[in-house]
Amino acid sequence: MSRSPGSPRSLGALGPSPRWARPPVPRLPRLAPAYVGGVQLGAYAMGRLLAPAVRERVLRRCSTNVDNLRGRRWHTLAGSALVVEQPMELPYALLLLAVLGYAEYAHGAWWAAGAFVYGHVGATLVVYGVLRGARAGARTRSAIDVGTSYGFNAVVGALATTLPRGPVRTGAYATLFAIGARPLLRGGAHRPDFTDLGHFLALALGVGFGQGRRRALGHRSTQYR
Repeated sequence: MSRSPGSPRSLGALGPSPRWARPPVPRLPRLAPAYVGGVQLGAYAMGRLLAPAVRERVLRRCSTNVDNLRGRRWHTLAGSALVVEQPMELPYALLLLAVLGYAEYAHGAWWAAGAFVYGHVGATLVVYGVLRGARAGARTRSAIDVGTSYGFNAVVGALATTLPRGPVRTGAYATLFAIGARPLLRGGAHRPDFTDLGHFLALALGVGFGQGRRRALGHRSTQYR
């Protein structure tokens, strides 16, 4: 039996939406502040509590250099992103927090962490392959290679893929890759090192991660229509 528009049931449909139908409220970032704060506090702690020789030994054990990776010390792939040689300068620490925090807020913790880890690990392994193939010298093979910069570059690249399609996104790509390539092209006394290559690779991997996620989500949305 049909009901008239003024019936109680039809009027009730105009009331508050069921709880399950309401859009989710975005959560404030938690992973990014914990990560940036932990890395910074750890750097201060190592500087104050450890003797210089002990501190250097810890950093070398955490480094993703050729000697460690060739020795299958794969734990350095994670450990190298959790420590820095010196406490991060305030502008960089705030920028890192802003980028990671926005990525987590806008796209979720798994998206932000995935882009970070993908870029950090991917760039590290490619640089390792290049250095090992080029038979780098002893100083490079045992260099201290830790920090957040590979992951940071990857998240920046992934965020660029979320910009509006067209001139805005194309301009962002061009700007980021120009900045990333500049250290690799400079000559003279400021010759590029392996970290410059790693930063560029991490940026490219971040763009690849973002584009891959966009395609996956687009395919999933069309699949379930």
